[in-house]
Amino acid sequence: MYVADSRSSKAPVAPATGQVRRGAALRSVPGAVLALGAVSMVTDVSSEMVNAVLPLYLLTGLGLSPLGFGLLDGIQNGFSALVRLVGGHLADRRGRDGAARHKAVAAVGYGLSALCRPLLLFVHTVPLIGAVIAVDRTGKGLRTAPRDAMISLATEPAHRGRAFGVHRAMDTAGALLGPLTAFLVLRLAGGPMLADGGERHGYDAVFTVSACVAALGVLILLLFVPNRQSGEAPSTATPSLRSSLTLLRLPGLRRLTLCAVLLGLTTVSDSFLYLLIQRRLGLSVNLFPLLPLGTAAAFLLLAVPLGALADRIGHRRLFLLGHGVLLLGYGLLLSPLRGLPAVLCVLLLHGCFYAATDGVLAAAAADAVPAEQRGAGLALVGTGQALARFACSLLFGALWSAVGGPTALAWSAGALALCVAGAAAVLRRSEPVAVEEGP
Repeated sequence: MYVADSRSSKAPVAPATGQVRRGAALRSVPGAVLALGAVSMVTDVSSEMVNAVLPLYLLTGLGLSPLGFGLLDGIQNGFSALVRLVGGHLADRRGRDGAARHKAVAAVGYGLSALCRPLLLFVHTVPLIGAVIAVDRTGKGLRTAPRDAMISLATEPAHRGRAFGVHRAMDTAGALLGPLTAFLVLRLAGGPMLADGGERHGYDAVFTVSACVAALGVLILLLFVPNRQSGEAPSTATPSLRSSLTLLRLPGLRRLTLCAVLLGLTTVSDSFLYLLIQRRLGLSVNLFPLLPLGTAAAFLLLAVPLGALADRIGHRRLFLLGHGVLLLGYGLLLSPLRGLPAVLCVLLLHGCFYAATDGVLAAAAADAVPAEQRGAGLALVGTGQALARFACSLLFGALWSAVGGPTALAWSAGALALCVAGAAAVLRRSEPVAVEEGP
């Protein structure tokens, strides 16, 4: 028996009187969500340790071009998208006890990513690093939909925005600690930042610590996350892959997926945004691993309140407003403003964008998908967004190589403004209708 199997995983319905205090807000979040948040937090410490140093290592240490980096950066989204649908479908399939296999599929995904960390100690060329990234993103693609399905099934519909906000806040705490840990490990290991193609031992230390932390995340998942969510009804029916794809016939899910794709096509990846900040504002390469800390700190502080706000004003509305905030960040980066205050403002807006869109999109998708196909429905929306961001990484890398980073960002900002207006028109055509939950 798993430790978490004896715990209740369904949140009680909070009374709708006055403003909800922080203690009441946390009580409305089930234990399964907190356990999954701990898994994500630990796993993100591991992954963000690597992500914080990899762009600088590839561009400066290995001399990779912006277009080549765009290809590798796109692989992170592309490979995740290719297997996300499979992960969602496999998670919805029933075992002998009639329960879905969300936890089992998520465990495989987390395990794959954990195995990739030590492999980075042995690959020193761009093709091999790309292959390791592809396997790591395959693991992420497998686990994302089952994990979000478990969160939505364990939580009352009225509190999904807050529950996803709590999970994303814990996840982002890991994203905050990851770059800081990488920075400290590099300093303790005495390795240079490879600006001159120097020694690797500092980076090897980062990869080793990252592997140990990733293994801890898998252990927490196996011990503390329950196998079955109380919102999940036992069933002998197994959804087919074809029936999962036909979920797009649901008008609400189809429109939401279309908007996620449109906006993903014009969302510049984090790595490119941090490179622009570093190069335009003249930051030292030694401070580059710390740039994600600003985004993560803002995300951490705003995820829960913005998730609760989404429950009040509507998940789709806040999702669109979040992209408007990102547009402000692009404008500020393109403005004549320079210095540390400008850097902090851009990172604050970037973190606010994630807090208003990441978990909120999953909550909006959960409202439009039946419980027995929750994993596949969330995977459809996530796959559309991931493929769009893969295309954006390739296009932005090509634009950077052709016209320069600032001009490429200006074009992306203009396209994002048009897509926000288009997405608002699409979502305005119908109001989402929540589907029935399992008993």
